[in-house]
Amino acid sequence: MAAAVRLAKLRHEVTLVEQEGAPGGALRPVEHEGFAWETVDLTVLPAVVRDLFRKSGRPLEAELDLVERPVLREHRFADGSSLALPGSSRAAQIAAFDALAPGAGRAWADHVAAYSATWETLRRHYLEVPPADPLPRDVARLLGSRESLRRRLRRALPDERLRMVAAHPYVAAGHDPRDVPAWAGLVAYLEQRFGGWTARSDDGAGLGSALADALTRRLATRKVTVLTGVTARDLVEREGRVAAVATDTGTLDADVVVVAVDPRRLPALAPAIRRTTPAMPPVLACVGLRADEVPHLEHEVVLHGEPELTLRPGGRTPDAGTVAWTVHARGRIAEDVLVALARRGIDVRRHVVARVDLSPRDLVERWHGSPLGVQWQGRRTPRLGPRTPVAGVYAVGAAATPGPGLPFAGLTAAVVAQLVGPA
Repeated sequence: MAAAVRLAKLRHEVTLVEQEGAPGGALRPVEHEGFAWETVDLTVLPAVVRDLFRKSGRPLEAELDLVERPVLREHRFADGSSLALPGSSRAAQIAAFDALAPGAGRAWADHVAAYSATWETLRRHYLEVPPADPLPRDVARLLGSRESLRRRLRRALPDERLRMVAAHPYVAAGHDPRDVPAWAGLVAYLEQRFGGWTARSDDGAGLGSALADALTRRLATRKVTVLTGVTARDLVEREGRVAAVATDTGTLDADVVVVAVDPRRLPALAPAIRRTTPAMPPVLACVGLRADEVPHLEHEVVLHGEPELTLRPGGRTPDAGTVAWTVHARGRIAEDVLVALARRGIDVRRHVVARVDLSPRDLVERWHGSPLGVQWQGRRTPRLGPRTPVAGVYAVGAAATPGPGLPFAGLTAAVVAQLVGPA
């Protein structure tokens, strides 16, 4: 969607092929019995979203009320201790970690500060502009480092709880920190510097729903042709360049193709990533609860242990007497998710009024691929993008370089728009 509206603003004639009944993919909520559970409700780098709307028409403020959350998430540990992690403030993070353990604030601040140069290098030469070929020496050295995130964390953070906090975004996305390159840990720096942002709405809709709706309106404004219920099957090449997209309803001629689906679905691109594995989604339980009988959650809560459980409040509900939670489970799951939650001291089983359970397989089928992109398998894990082996074809989104998440997906779209240029 981001690539489509940017390219349309550059006066290209753009067609968006969407397999579902409406564009938005994993931004769209899970809906059942009047509930709508948000699957995406927080992002860093709000400037990426603002730039997207500014470069495709009216500014973001005309479409969406983006607000910062003071607390990114709360971490609760097996020993009974807890940490409410603030965003966009080094001083607030130091104070929060010092309350967890003496001296922990300085260790955390030093760990995060080490990523400042990493972010500046990648931002200037890799994330915000088309990467040069070959890459500049400092960028190639950074991306080619053998250091893993696990090794970096063990060296920088002596307290295991701090390592859990730092590793959580990657564990939650289906990765083993032993296989994640150390440079990818810069998310901690982005959270500290830019904070976490969501959408404010009167009807309870979260960031995913609000952004999907705003971008759908922007597609119409920019006169993008949206073909819903249509599946792209493969790319058609002529004389060494893309010429069309084969779909289940016919062939669409094209001078340029932007691929935002899992490249495994397109035989022309699949060989380039045949040695990769999709990142596995979590086990997900979406529950509607009676509001006056359950704890009030203002932000995401992570319960560390086995399995690791993440509670996210938010979403539309059928009435004021109910609330919507999603429960994400990672690790060894040998029981019902709500039973595991009850063992951790939060028992909501008697207060459930609606529920939808989704396995990793269910989520992959729902979104026609993993919304978490490619699983890290070391520093040389291949990802496509922005360019691909097929001339005229570009890759964006979760399965493309540098990986999943709203800010990175937005950056890939901006880079592809630069490569394609105006019509």
